[in-house]
Amino acid sequence: MTDAGLLSVSEFARFSRITRDTLLHYDRIGLLSPAARGENNYRYYSSRQLALVNMIRTLQQLGMSLEEIKGLKDRRNPQLAGEVLTRQIAKIDQKIADWMRARKLLLTLQETILSVADIDEREITIQFLPAESIVLGELNDYSHGKNDYDALLAFYQTICEKYPHIDLNYSVWANFSQERIMRQDWVWPDRYYFFNPEGQDKRPAALYAIGYTRGGYGQSDELYQRLLEHINNNGFEICGDAYEEYPLNEVCITEDENYLIRVMITVRNKE
Repeated sequence: MTDAGLLSVSEFARFSRITRDTLLHYDRIGLLSPAARGENNYRYYSSRQLALVNMIRTLQQLGMSLEEIKGLKDRRNPQLAGEVLTRQIAKIDQKIADWMRARKLLLTLQETILSVADIDEREITIQFLPAESIVLGELNDYSHGKNDYDALLAFYQTICEKYPHIDLNYSVWANFSQERIMRQDWVWPDRYYFFNPEGQDKRPAALYAIGYTRGGYGQSDELYQRLLEHINNNGFEICGDAYEEYPLNEVCITEDENYLIRVMITVRNKE
């Protein structure tokens, strides 16, 4: 710093954490000029200009062009500055909301993958699971030749209309009613659902018979047979819905015939 309390270009660049070339560019376009010039035309900046350059960089990072920022600087007054700051704060708030939704999605995907890190894929277990927030679709319509893909499309359309602000990027799983499982009809699901922290529905807290197998979507018949045999042979009975999930799918598996399928059937001890 000079005796007059001014900063050289190099000092000002270091304190404001931008490059010397950027400062020279700001000067050329009239956005931020030196407070003084010394011998040999050396540029010097006032320490008070640090607040201004920091605001310029902040507005630029938020998407404002240098031309827009210069226009604000040239016409600045308390009212205009307040209006611009209000708009930029709203942009920041929206970005925060978007990032928080993205974080929730990634955490859900991470938890799903980690949940099967140490499982024995051939083992059937009976476990109590706490309630989970889900978005549950309406009953699927398979009339007039409609198939499971038609039902999946209808699910997305319905959720978009019912929850216009909810994140649809979560993996979609299949729900089967107790009656469907009892008659061994588990090809096309009764409903679709996906986990979502903002979901208004619940996969209920209950005792579940849980099993795993490898295969593509819908290739779970052998697993259901094993689950039914285990339930019948170990003093349990089906008392609710089944939930079919793919914790390892196209997100982390390249071969679509090698996805990890998890089926959870609601059970209770036989009386």
